[in-house]
Amino acid sequence: MKTSPMLTPLVLFLLFSLAKGLNPNCDVQEHGSTLKVFHVFSPCSPFKPSEGLSWEESVLQLEAKDQARMQYLSNLVARRSVVPIASGRQITQSPTYIVKAKIGTPAQTLLLAMDTSNDAAWVPCTSCVGCSTLKPFAPAKSISFNKLPCSAPQCKQVPNPTCGGSACAFNFTYGTSSVAAGLVQDTITLATDPIPGYTFGCVQKATGRSFPTQGLLGLGRGPLSLLAQTQNLYRSTFSYCLPSFKTLNFSGSLRLGPVAQPKRIKFTPLLKNPRRSSLYYVNLVAVRVGRRIVDIPPEALAFNPTTGAGTIFDSGTVFTRLVEPAYTAVRNEFRRRVSAGKKLTVTRLGGFDTCYTVPIVAPTITFMFSGMNVTLPPDNTLIHSTAGSITCLAMAAAPDNVNSVLNVIANMQQQNHRVLYDVPNSRIGVARELCT
Repeated sequence: MKTSPMLTPLVLFLLFSLAKGLNPNCDVQEHGSTLKVFHVFSPCSPFKPSEGLSWEESVLQLEAKDQARMQYLSNLVARRSVVPIASGRQITQSPTYIVKAKIGTPAQTLLLAMDTSNDAAWVPCTSCVGCSTLKPFAPAKSISFNKLPCSAPQCKQVPNPTCGGSACAFNFTYGTSSVAAGLVQDTITLATDPIPGYTFGCVQKATGRSFPTQGLLGLGRGPLSLLAQTQNLYRSTFSYCLPSFKTLNFSGSLRLGPVAQPKRIKFTPLLKNPRRSSLYYVNLVAVRVGRRIVDIPPEALAFNPTTGAGTIFDSGTVFTRLVEPAYTAVRNEFRRRVSAGKKLTVTRLGGFDTCYTVPIVAPTITFMFSGMNVTLPPDNTLIHSTAGSITCLAMAAAPDNVNSVLNVIANMQQQNHRVLYDVPNSRIGVARELCT
């Protein structure tokens, strides 16, 4: 098997695992209330690329999709919005992490993207015109499937509800796509937990190229989210551990409910934004690079419910984004520590402006939250080409075309950490954990 020296570590490890017969057991039985979490490029994922991209191409592709997600998140906090049934723009066109769910009776297995910044679930259905899903959900094959009537309270919680007939339907835009769906209920099984009468969107028509092929599982705090619909079962508590891109078998875990959550973990309080109650806001008070706390203007980190400013944890953004003044301060101190008196040339790659073509010794970066510090090792702060010829700081400022007031702690910085969302006690906990 020939491999390009510029293949991503992700694709390289996949090729090695395929060549050596070390594929993960994709059909392993899940137990209790814990689901396996797969990276979208896992051998267990049908969404993995058919052809290996160069390292530069893959990084630029991820960074471009992050820009779309930042635009979406910025739009969320800038207006009073109803609870959407799906992410806006091309947010999960290539989701980073997916879980398996079983829907209907008898059960049909589907893959759903994890999204902590959205509420409701939705899936492409067999009747969908314009969907490219290979195995859509087939309502006709489920004896527990029901359409929700227009009089159902959930019909008021979706965007643009319509009632041409007796069933609730709605329309929404998704990037350059227009989407029509019906609001339905059926049994959804997560790991070994059946949840009867779960409300979700059944996509019936999609036009345009932005519509994704997989479904979505909303883990936000809104009324149609998993947390809201399973309060008696999971007590609005869940945690996940996201595997590193470098991991051979690419499996982490999504643990639902308060049972078996870590005991030795530090927490930071959750903050509430009435404009967007679904988002998981926290109070980021400072950032330390090495041993030095960098000088960031207080307003760059301050929480402001009116403008939506502040810091959120998000599972759908790949690389952490900081507002311009905060990022500039962190980047400059990072460069100073890396150079340490040496004259190193700093290059850029797409939206990443701190890259090096020689080996470097990188300082740790610590996010300092109220009551909790999270110190990131180089694996969580650097991206490398497979050949080692390019190393970049895996963070960036908000895109120029996004008037963002949000700092987003993204999934690369969360990898190999157990992130615990304890909504009843209004707090998030983070602890180091090897997720494989």
